[in-house]
Amino acid sequence: MSRTLLRWICTGAALGGLLTTTPPAGADPAPGPGARPVAELLTDLQRLYQSAEESSETYNATEEKLKEQRKKAADLQKKLVRARASVHDSRGDAGRLARQQYQGVSELSPYLRLLLARDPQHALDQGHVIGRVARGRAAAVERLVGGEKKAHDLAGAAKKALDTRLALAGRQKKQRDQVRGQLKEVEELLAALTADQLAALREAEDSGTADAQRRFLESGALSGGQAARVPSRQGAGALDFAVRQIGRPYEWGAEGPDAYDCSGLTQRAWARAGREIPRTSQEQWAELPRIPLSALRPGDLVVYFPKATHVAMYLGDGMVVQAPRPGARVKVSPIAANPVLGAVRPDPEGRAMHGYTPPKLPEGATSGSDLGYGGAQAPGATEAR
Repeated sequence: MSRTLLRWICTGAALGGLLTTTPPAGADPAPGPGARPVAELLTDLQRLYQSAEESSETYNATEEKLKEQRKKAADLQKKLVRARASVHDSRGDAGRLARQQYQGVSELSPYLRLLLARDPQHALDQGHVIGRVARGRAAAVERLVGGEKKAHDLAGAAKKALDTRLALAGRQKKQRDQVRGQLKEVEELLAALTADQLAALREAEDSGTADAQRRFLESGALSGGQAARVPSRQGAGALDFAVRQIGRPYEWGAEGPDAYDCSGLTQRAWARAGREIPRTSQEQWAELPRIPLSALRPGDLVVYFPKATHVAMYLGDGMVVQAPRPGARVKVSPIAANPVLGAVRPDPEGRAMHGYTPPKLPEGATSGSDLGYGGAQAPGATEAR
Protein backbone atom coordinates (compact mmCIF):
# COMPACT_ATOMS: atom_id res chain seq x y z
CA MET A 1 0.00 0.00 0.00
CA SER A 2 1.21 3.49 -0.79
CA ARG A 3 2.28 6.18 1.65
CA THR A 4 -0.68 8.14 0.32
CA LEU A 5 -3.00 5.46 1.61
CA LEU A 6 -1.29 5.50 4.99
CA ARG A 7 -1.68 9.27 5.29
CA TRP A 8 -5.31 8.97 4.19
CA ILE A 9 -6.02 6.43 6.90
CA CYS A 10 -4.20 8.40 9.58
CA THR A 11 -6.39 11.44 8.90
CA GLY A 12 -9.63 9.54 8.14
CA ALA A 13 -11.75 9.89 11.24
CA ALA A 14 -14.65 8.20 9.47
CA LEU A 15 -12.97 4.82 9.79
CA GLY A 16 -11.93 5.25 13.41
CA GLY A 17 -14.98 3.52 14.82
CA LEU A 18 -14.58 0.51 12.53
CA LEU A 19 -10.88 -0.06 12.90
CA THR A 20 -10.14 0.92 16.48
CA THR A 21 -11.64 -0.78 19.48
CA THR A 22 -11.50 0.68 22.98
CA PRO A 23 -10.20 -2.01 25.36
CA PRO A 24 -12.35 -2.68 28.44
CA ALA A 25 -11.18 -1.68 31.89
CA GLY A 26 -8.59 -4.02 33.30
CA ALA A 27 -7.78 -5.52 29.93
CA ASP A 28 -4.32 -6.68 28.93
CA PRO A 29 -2.18 -3.59 28.18
CA ALA A 30 -0.89 -5.31 24.99
CA PRO A 31 -4.01 -5.35 22.75
CA GLY A 32 -4.38 -7.77 19.85
CA PRO A 33 -4.61 -6.73 16.20
CA GLY A 34 -8.33 -6.05 16.45
CA ALA A 35 -7.76 -3.37 19.08
CA ARG A 36 -4.80 -1.57 17.50
CA PRO A 37 -5.07 1.66 15.55
CA VAL A 38 -5.44 1.17 11.81
CA ALA A 39 -2.29 3.17 11.15
CA GLU A 40 -0.28 0.55 13.03
CA LEU A 41 -2.05 -2.31 11.26
CA LEU A 42 -1.41 -0.82 7.84
CA THR A 43 2.20 -0.04 8.66
CA ASP A 44 2.79 -3.60 9.83
CA LEU A 45 0.93 -5.06 6.88
CA GLN A 46 2.91 -2.98 4.41
CA ARG A 47 6.18 -3.85 6.12
CA LEU A 48 5.43 -7.57 6.18
CA TYR A 49 4.31 -7.70 2.56
CA GLN A 50 7.32 -5.78 1.28
CA SER A 51 9.69 -7.84 3.41
CA ALA A 52 8.09 -11.07 2.22
CA GLU A 53 8.23 -10.00 -1.42
CA GLU A 54 11.87 -8.97 -1.08
CA SER A 55 12.67 -12.35 0.50
CA SER A 56 10.67 -14.09 -2.22
CA GLU A 57 12.64 -12.39 -4.99
CA THR A 58 15.88 -13.30 -3.18
CA TYR A 59 14.62 -16.90 -3.08
CA ASN A 60 13.86 -16.71 -6.81
CA ALA A 61 17.38 -15.46 -7.55
CA THR A 62 18.85 -18.36 -5.58
CA GLU A 63 16.55 -20.76 -7.41
CA GLU A 64 17.89 -19.50 -10.74
CA LYS A 65 21.48 -19.90 -9.56
CA LEU A 66 20.64 -23.38 -8.34
CA LYS A 67 19.16 -24.31 -11.73
CA GLU A 68 22.32 -23.09 -13.45
CA GLN A 69 24.49 -24.96 -10.96
CA ARG A 70 22.52 -28.18 -11.44
CA LYS A 71 23.05 -27.91 -15.19
CA LYS A 72 26.73 -27.09 -14.76
CA ALA A 73 27.25 -30.04 -12.41
CA ALA A 74 25.41 -32.38 -14.79
CA ASP A 75 27.46 -31.16 -17.78
CA LEU A 76 30.71 -31.61 -15.88
CA GLN A 77 29.67 -35.10 -14.83
CA LYS A 78 28.99 -36.06 -18.45
CA LYS A 79 32.37 -34.68 -19.52
CA LEU A 80 34.05 -36.55 -16.68
CA VAL A 81 32.45 -39.83 -17.76
CA ARG A 82 33.68 -39.28 -21.34
CA ALA A 83 37.16 -38.31 -20.13
CA ARG A 84 37.45 -41.42 -17.97
CA ALA A 85 36.31 -43.59 -20.89
CA SER A 86 38.96 -41.95 -23.06
CA VAL A 87 41.63 -42.60 -20.42
CA HIS A 88 40.54 -46.22 -20.28
CA ASP A 89 40.91 -46.53 -24.06
CA SER A 90 44.28 -44.76 -23.99
CA ARG A 91 45.55 -47.14 -21.32
CA GLY A 92 44.45 -50.05 -23.49
CA ASP A 93 46.33 -48.59 -26.49
CA ALA A 94 49.45 -48.01 -24.41
CA GLY A 95 49.33 -51.53 -23.02
CA ARG A 96 48.90 -53.04 -26.47
CA LEU A 97 51.89 -51.10 -27.82
CA ALA A 98 53.98 -52.20 -24.87
CA ARG A 99 53.12 -55.87 -25.49
CA GLN A 100 53.91 -55.52 -29.19
CA GLN A 101 57.32 -54.05 -28.44
CA TYR A 102 58.06 -56.80 -25.91
CA GLN A 103 56.97 -59.59 -28.26
CA GLY A 104 58.93 -58.84 -31.40
CA VAL A 105 60.10 -55.40 -32.26
CA SER A 106 63.81 -55.43 -33.12
CA GLU A 107 66.25 -53.28 -31.21
CA LEU A 108 68.01 -52.36 -34.47
CA SER A 109 67.76 -48.74 -35.37
CA PRO A 110 66.19 -47.77 -38.72
CA TYR A 111 69.67 -46.48 -39.87
CA LEU A 112 71.38 -49.84 -39.12
CA ARG A 113 68.57 -51.73 -40.88
CA LEU A 114 69.17 -49.61 -43.95
CA LEU A 115 72.88 -50.46 -43.97
CA LEU A 116 72.27 -54.22 -43.61
CA ALA A 117 69.31 -54.53 -45.95
CA ARG A 118 69.62 -56.28 -49.30
CA ASP A 119 66.90 -54.02 -50.69
CA PRO A 120 67.65 -50.42 -49.55
CA GLN A 121 64.34 -49.11 -50.98
CA HIS A 122 62.40 -51.67 -49.01
CA ALA A 123 64.37 -50.73 -45.91
CA LEU A 124 63.55 -47.08 -46.49
CA ASP A 125 59.85 -47.90 -46.80
CA GLN A 126 60.07 -50.00 -43.66
CA GLY A 127 61.79 -47.13 -41.88
CA HIS A 128 58.86 -44.86 -42.69
CA VAL A 129 56.51 -47.45 -41.21
CA ILE A 130 58.67 -47.73 -38.10
CA GLY A 131 58.64 -43.94 -37.81
CA ARG A 132 54.88 -43.84 -38.04
CA VAL A 133 54.63 -46.53 -35.38
CA ALA A 134 56.97 -44.59 -33.12
CA ARG A 135 54.97 -41.43 -33.59
CA GLY A 136 51.81 -43.40 -32.90
CA ARG A 137 53.29 -44.69 -29.66
CA ALA A 138 54.27 -41.17 -28.63
CA ALA A 139 50.80 -39.89 -29.47
CA ALA A 140 49.21 -42.71 -27.47
CA VAL A 141 51.33 -41.85 -24.45
CA GLU A 142 50.52 -38.17 -24.89
CA ARG A 143 46.80 -38.94 -25.09
CA LEU A 144 47.04 -41.04 -21.96
CA VAL A 145 48.86 -38.35 -19.98
CA GLY A 146 46.64 -35.57 -21.28
CA GLY A 147 43.50 -37.61 -20.70
CA GLU A 148 44.44 -38.39 -17.12
CA LYS A 149 45.12 -34.72 -16.43
CA LYS A 150 41.80 -33.70 -18.02
CA ALA A 151 39.93 -36.33 -16.01
CA HIS A 152 41.63 -35.17 -12.82
CA ASP A 153 40.75 -31.51 -13.52
CA LEU A 154 37.16 -32.40 -14.40
CA ALA A 155 36.80 -34.47 -11.23
CA GLY A 156 37.90 -31.47 -9.18
CA ALA A 157 35.55 -29.12 -11.05
CA ALA A 158 32.65 -31.55 -10.67
CA LYS A 159 33.21 -31.81 -6.91
CA LYS A 160 33.39 -28.03 -6.59
CA ALA A 161 30.18 -27.66 -8.63
CA LEU A 162 28.44 -30.21 -6.41
CA ASP A 163 29.62 -28.44 -3.24
CA THR A 164 28.31 -25.13 -4.62
CA ARG A 165 25.01 -26.77 -5.50
CA LEU A 166 24.63 -28.15 -1.98
CA ALA A 167 25.46 -24.73 -0.49
CA LEU A 168 22.86 -23.04 -2.72
CA ALA A 169 20.26 -25.63 -1.80
CA GLY A 170 20.91 -24.98 1.88
CA ARG A 171 20.66 -21.23 1.37
CA GLN A 172 17.43 -21.66 -0.59
CA LYS A 173 15.87 -23.71 2.21
CA LYS A 174 16.63 -20.96 4.73
CA GLN A 175 15.14 -18.34 2.40
CA ARG A 176 12.06 -20.50 1.85
CA ASP A 177 11.54 -20.85 5.59
CA GLN A 178 12.00 -17.09 6.02
CA VAL A 179 9.32 -16.29 3.43
CA ARG A 180 6.93 -18.80 4.96
CA GLY A 181 7.47 -17.28 8.39
CA GLN A 182 6.81 -13.75 7.11
CA LEU A 183 3.66 -14.79 5.28
CA LYS A 184 2.43 -16.61 8.36
CA GLU A 185 2.71 -13.32 10.25
CA VAL A 186 0.59 -11.65 7.56
CA GLU A 187 -2.05 -14.37 7.76
CA GLU A 188 -2.16 -14.21 11.54
CA LEU A 189 -2.46 -10.43 11.53
CA LEU A 190 -5.33 -10.39 9.03
CA ALA A 191 -7.05 -13.42 10.54
CA ALA A 192 -7.41 -11.47 13.80
CA LEU A 193 -9.40 -8.70 12.08
CA THR A 194 -13.16 -8.65 11.78
CA ALA A 195 -15.06 -8.67 8.50
CA ASP A 196 -15.90 -4.99 9.02
CA GLN A 197 -12.26 -4.14 9.56
CA LEU A 198 -11.20 -6.01 6.43
CA ALA A 199 -13.92 -4.29 4.41
CA ALA A 200 -12.79 -0.92 5.73
CA LEU A 201 -9.19 -1.72 4.81
CA ARG A 202 -10.23 -2.61 1.27
CA GLU A 203 -12.30 0.55 0.96
CA ALA A 204 -9.42 2.63 2.30
CA GLU A 205 -7.00 0.93 -0.07
CA ASP A 206 -9.21 1.65 -3.08
CA SER A 207 -9.60 5.27 -2.08
CA GLY A 208 -5.90 5.70 -1.41
CA THR A 209 -4.95 4.07 -4.71
CA ALA A 210 -7.38 6.27 -6.60
CA ASP A 211 -5.88 9.36 -5.01
CA ALA A 212 -2.33 8.18 -5.74
CA GLN A 213 -3.28 7.43 -9.36
CA ARG A 214 -4.87 10.86 -9.81
CA ARG A 215 -1.80 12.66 -8.47
CA PHE A 216 0.52 10.44 -10.53
CA LEU A 217 -1.31 11.23 -13.77
CA GLU A 218 -1.56 14.93 -12.92
CA SER A 219 2.21 15.01 -12.37
CA GLY A 220 2.73 14.48 -16.10
CA ALA A 221 4.94 11.43 -15.52
CA LEU A 222 3.29 9.64 -18.43
CA SER A 223 3.01 12.77 -20.59
CA GLY A 224 0.47 12.86 -23.41
CA GLY A 225 -0.26 10.49 -26.23
CA GLN A 226 -0.31 7.31 -24.15
CA ALA A 227 -3.46 6.05 -25.85
CA ALA A 228 -1.79 6.32 -29.26
CA ARG A 229 1.29 4.28 -28.31
CA VAL A 230 1.46 0.75 -29.66
CA PRO A 231 3.75 -2.13 -28.68
CA SER A 232 6.19 -4.12 -30.72
CA ARG A 233 4.97 -7.47 -32.02
CA GLN A 234 6.75 -9.26 -29.19
CA GLY A 235 5.41 -6.77 -26.65
CA ALA A 236 1.88 -7.37 -27.89
CA GLY A 237 2.41 -11.13 -27.58
CA ALA A 238 3.73 -10.81 -24.03
CA LEU A 239 0.82 -8.58 -23.01
CA ASP A 240 -1.72 -10.93 -24.61
CA PHE A 241 -0.31 -13.82 -22.58
CA ALA A 242 -0.33 -11.77 -19.34
CA VAL A 243 -3.95 -10.75 -19.87
CA ARG A 244 -4.93 -14.39 -20.33
CA GLN A 245 -3.53 -15.14 -16.88
CA ILE A 246 -5.93 -12.72 -15.18
CA GLY A 247 -7.60 -14.50 -12.28
CA ARG A 248 -4.82 -16.98 -11.62
CA PRO A 249 -3.60 -16.90 -8.00
CA TYR A 250 -0.44 -15.24 -6.77
CA GLU A 251 1.99 -17.74 -5.30
CA TRP A 252 5.49 -16.73 -4.29
CA GLY A 253 8.17 -18.47 -6.32
CA ALA A 254 5.64 -19.56 -8.97
CA GLU A 255 6.28 -19.23 -12.72
CA GLY A 256 3.00 -20.69 -14.00
CA PRO A 257 1.03 -22.11 -15.52
CA ASP A 258 -1.39 -22.37 -12.60
CA ALA A 259 -0.02 -19.58 -10.38
CA TYR A 260 2.52 -16.74 -10.56
CA ASP A 261 4.45 -14.29 -8.49
CA CYS A 262 5.07 -10.82 -9.89
CA SER A 263 8.30 -11.50 -11.79
CA GLY A 264 7.28 -15.04 -12.66
CA LEU A 265 4.37 -13.58 -14.63
CA THR A 266 6.47 -11.02 -16.52
CA GLN A 267 9.25 -13.49 -17.29
CA ARG A 268 6.88 -16.19 -18.54
CA ALA A 269 4.90 -13.69 -20.63
CA TRP A 270 8.00 -12.43 -22.43
CA ALA A 271 9.34 -15.98 -22.81
CA ARG A 272 6.10 -16.94 -24.57
CA ALA A 273 6.65 -13.95 -26.85
CA GLY A 274 10.12 -15.28 -27.74
CA ARG A 275 12.29 -13.11 -25.51
CA GLU A 276 14.12 -14.51 -22.49
CA ILE A 277 14.45 -12.02 -19.62
CA PRO A 278 15.85 -12.40 -16.07
CA ARG A 279 13.77 -14.17 -13.46
CA THR A 280 13.55 -11.63 -10.64
CA SER A 281 12.28 -8.06 -10.50
CA GLN A 282 15.67 -6.85 -9.27
CA GLU A 283 17.45 -8.52 -12.19
CA GLN A 284 14.87 -7.22 -14.64
CA TRP A 285 15.45 -3.70 -13.32
CA ALA A 286 19.24 -4.08 -13.30
CA GLU A 287 19.75 -5.84 -16.65
CA LEU A 288 17.00 -4.65 -19.01
CA PRO A 289 17.26 -1.26 -20.77
CA ARG A 290 15.55 1.48 -18.79
CA ILE A 291 13.13 3.90 -20.41
CA PRO A 292 11.42 7.08 -19.18
CA LEU A 293 7.87 6.65 -17.96
CA SER A 294 6.78 9.13 -20.62
CA ALA A 295 7.87 6.58 -23.28
CA LEU A 296 5.91 3.62 -21.84
CA ARG A 297 4.19 1.40 -24.36
CA PRO A 298 2.14 -1.78 -23.80
CA GLY A 299 4.32 -4.73 -22.86
CA ASP A 300 6.97 -2.66 -21.06
CA LEU A 301 7.68 -3.50 -17.42
CA VAL A 302 6.98 -1.11 -14.54
CA VAL A 303 9.18 -1.68 -11.48
CA TYR A 304 8.20 -0.67 -7.94
CA PHE A 305 9.68 0.18 -4.54
CA PRO A 306 13.22 1.46 -3.84
CA LYS A 307 14.71 -2.07 -3.92
CA ALA A 308 12.89 -3.07 -7.13
CA THR A 309 10.99 -5.80 -5.29
CA HIS A 310 7.83 -5.72 -7.43
CA VAL A 311 7.14 -5.60 -11.17
CA ALA A 312 4.08 -5.34 -13.43
CA MET A 313 3.41 -5.18 -17.18
CA TYR A 314 2.13 -1.97 -18.72
CA LEU A 315 -1.29 -2.36 -20.33
CA GLY A 316 -1.81 1.21 -21.53
CA ASP A 317 -3.78 4.27 -20.41
CA GLY A 318 -2.10 4.29 -17.02
CA MET A 319 -2.96 0.67 -16.14
CA VAL A 320 -0.86 -2.44 -15.55
CA VAL A 321 -1.34 -6.22 -15.40
CA GLN A 322 0.20 -7.64 -12.25
CA ALA A 323 0.34 -10.48 -9.75
CA PRO A 324 -0.13 -8.25 -6.69
CA ARG A 325 0.74 -10.26 -3.56
CA PRO A 326 -0.08 -13.47 -1.65
CA GLY A 327 -3.78 -14.07 -1.31
CA ALA A 328 -4.64 -11.97 -4.37
CA ARG A 329 -4.88 -12.90 -8.05
CA VAL A 330 -3.49 -11.63 -11.33
CA LYS A 331 -5.48 -8.52 -12.23
CA VAL A 332 -5.45 -5.10 -13.86
CA SER A 333 -4.47 -2.27 -11.50
CA PRO A 334 -3.69 1.44 -11.72
CA ILE A 335 -0.01 2.04 -12.41
CA ALA A 336 0.28 3.96 -9.13
CA ALA A 337 -1.12 1.13 -6.98
CA ASN A 338 2.46 0.87 -5.62
CA PRO A 339 5.30 3.43 -5.46
CA VAL A 340 6.81 3.49 -8.98
CA LEU A 341 10.58 3.17 -9.28
CA GLY A 342 10.87 3.22 -13.08
CA ALA A 343 10.36 1.21 -16.24
CA VAL A 344 12.34 -1.16 -18.49
CA ARG A 345 11.83 -2.46 -22.02
CA PRO A 346 12.72 -6.08 -22.83
CA ASP A 347 12.86 -5.39 -26.59
CA PRO A 348 14.41 -1.94 -27.06
CA GLU A 349 15.00 -2.60 -30.77
CA GLY A 350 11.44 -3.75 -31.38
CA ARG A 351 9.48 -1.54 -33.75
CA ALA A 352 5.90 -0.50 -33.12
CA MET A 353 3.62 -2.92 -34.91
CA HIS A 354 0.96 -1.89 -37.41
CA GLY A 355 -2.70 -2.61 -36.88
CA TYR A 356 -2.43 -3.19 -33.12
CA THR A 357 -5.62 -4.08 -31.28
CA PRO A 358 -5.45 -4.04 -27.46
CA PRO A 359 -6.28 -7.38 -25.83
CA LYS A 360 -9.84 -7.83 -24.67
CA LEU A 361 -10.00 -7.90 -20.88
CA PRO A 362 -12.08 -10.58 -19.18
CA GLU A 363 -15.06 -9.45 -17.14
CA GLY A 364 -14.00 -8.23 -13.72
CA ALA A 365 -10.34 -7.84 -14.69
CA THR A 366 -9.96 -4.76 -12.48
CA SER A 367 -12.05 -6.08 -9.59
CA GLY A 368 -10.68 -7.73 -6.52
CA SER A 369 -8.46 -6.23 -3.89
CA ASP A 370 -4.70 -5.92 -3.97
CA LEU A 371 -4.81 -6.22 -0.18
CA GLY A 372 -3.86 -9.88 -0.25
CA TYR A 373 -4.93 -12.38 2.42
CA GLY A 374 -8.46 -11.58 3.41
CA GLY A 375 -9.10 -9.51 0.30
CA ALA A 376 -11.77 -10.22 -2.28
CA GLN A 377 -10.61 -12.56 -5.03
CA ALA A 378 -10.49 -11.70 -8.70
CA PRO A 379 -12.56 -13.66 -11.25
CA GLY A 380 -11.49 -17.02 -12.61
CA ALA A 381 -8.68 -17.10 -15.15
CA THR A 382 -9.24 -17.48 -18.86
CA GLU A 383 -7.49 -20.25 -20.74
CA ALA A 384 -3.90 -19.49 -21.74
CA ARG A 385 -2.84 -20.09 -25.30
